Amino acid sequence: MKTDMFRKANRPAAKVIEKAIKKAGKIGIVGHVRPDGDDVGACLGMAGYIRTIKPEASVTVFLEEFSKDFEFLAGAKDVCHDFSQDIHFDLCFALDCADSARMGEAAKYFTGADERICIDHHITNTGLEGAYCLINPERSSACEVVCTVIDMNRLSKQTAECLYLGIVHDTGVFMHSNTLNETMIYAGKLIELGAEPAFIIENTFYKKTFAQNKALGRALDNAMLLLDGKLIYSFFTKEMMEEMSVKSTDLDGVIDQLRVTEGTLVSAFIYWKGCEDAYKVSLRSKEAVNVGDIAVSFGGGGHAHAAGCELSGTPEEIAQIIAKEVEKQLS
Repeated sequence: MKTDMFRKANRPAAKVIEKAIKKAGKIGIVGHVRPDGDDVGACLGMAGYIRTIKPEASVTVFLEEFSKDFEFLAGAKDVCHDFSQDIHFDLCFALDCADSARMGEAAKYFTGADERICIDHHITNTGLEGAYCLINPERSSACEVVCTVIDMNRLSKQTAECLYLGIVHDTGVFMHSNTLNETMIYAGKLIELGAEPAFIIENTFYKKTFAQNKALGRALDNAMLLLDGKLIYSFFTKEMMEEMSVKSTDLDGVIDQLRVTEGTLVSAFIYWKGCEDAYKVSLRSKEAVNVGDIAVSFGGGGHAHAAGCELSGTPEEIAQIIAKEVEKQLS
């Protein structure tokens, strides 16, 4: 049975997207740099759906290398990580991307396509020039937005798994404030279609390698409090990453562990980005602070309570910069 939620889905957008798919022969799908669970899930989920409604279409997904934990997803091993190829697409989707810069090297496939469609949930996305944009910041994830514009009754178990994984990761296993009643309805439908919550959550969210556990321990040992305990931050420098042979993917989950520290309102994890003194800053917050605004002010983006940006300096200097911005909101 279809619930009211599926009857209320965004049918005008769905018609535009289905029409574009049906007239295209060569279709590309791009995500953002350093793809997370939502981005990978949305890209592979859309690819799976396209192959269902138009089996004869040529579909190519372009993404940077992502966590090996996502390799069980249908189509993951066919993702193209080589951006040197010169391919022209009739239609190209950009998923979970607030702007073309966020697409990195894959941007050329999107901007060069005959027809372009952007599906996103970031409030910072003001639209991409020349593209049909479906942006819904009220949705928990790009995967949830995708759910609103497809015929979910036509999804395979494998495609449902992709979309469920994305929702799980962007809601922090349904614990973040972006988890609404509708989010749970869509997640429930995906489970009905075959997605296995226990397997997906355990193996892609909670499971840690030995290297990841060691990195988490080091990060927690580095943690410090600022603003009378309202802000907790930790860091990983270039030297630490090299000493422990740690990659950025080994640091997944650190910010979530910092976030649950009792008495804190904001958590920040600052880790070396891979070039000079540039650091990636992951931010999480509780209701009192909008870290999305802070991230945007430094050229980043995200959501009110989960965002990120890049800053240069030492981790201590960056932490003080973030602390000043948090203090402004609390004053």
